[in-house]
Amino acid sequence: MRIACSLLAGLFALVSVGLDAQQPTVQIPQPGVPQIMTLEGTWVRAAYNNEGYVILGYRLANNSIGNEWMLLEFGTTLRDGVPDYVLKRDAISMETPDGKTLPLATVDEHRASNEVRSLQTREKVQRDSINYFPPSASQACRIGFFSDLDSPAMAWDQVELSYRRGCVGRLFFRVPGGITYGQHWLNVKFQNSLVRAPFRILTKDEEKMLSKNYGSIRKQVQEAFKPKKK
Repeated sequence: MRIACSLLAGLFALVSVGLDAQQPTVQIPQPGVPQIMTLEGTWVRAAYNNEGYVILGYRLANNSIGNEWMLLEFGTTLRDGVPDYVLKRDAISMETPDGKTLPLATVDEHRASNEVRSLQTREKVQRDSINYFPPSASQACRIGFFSDLDSPAMAWDQVELSYRRGCVGRLFFRVPGGITYGQHWLNVKFQNSLVRAPFRILTKDEEKMLSKNYGSIRKQVQEAFKPKKK
């Protein structure tokens, strides 16, 4: 597995341009909990603390403005030495730009939606690898909160996490009024702490800004998360 070892981050929040129009500056959103936030690609975000690690891919969500269903690629594991933990579906939620907190969709809602099938088809070509786990998470496991509509696999209400396992799956949220631009948070409750993985639904201008200034933005946020000298 590829290791997420560097403290890199990116366009979590809106980029603004200085007076010289050359050096964009990054406003990093505040999660309200102690953690490190990283960027592993244009549409891949990660966050972790001393207990848990969360990574997500959201290319498809960013291309689904106005849709009332959001699909996120999701991965999680525990940090080295943390005891095994059973993650249940009610431990996961999403915060939208207007401050609302949405639970995962139910299995019945997921199976009854015509839009879900379209998302599954689009995901085949609009996705990014989220295979960026700590080196100890060398065993793969499935997060089965949802199953494909045309699959015989059953949906599960929980998954057992271990620091030796990198678990991945899809998350579906119903978004009343449709997906909007702006800052979102994926909240994951572990046994003793909360990890909030940030992802911003970008406008076309923000997307162009990120692409053009990726190196500069990454360096700025790397500096922001660098351990302080004692």
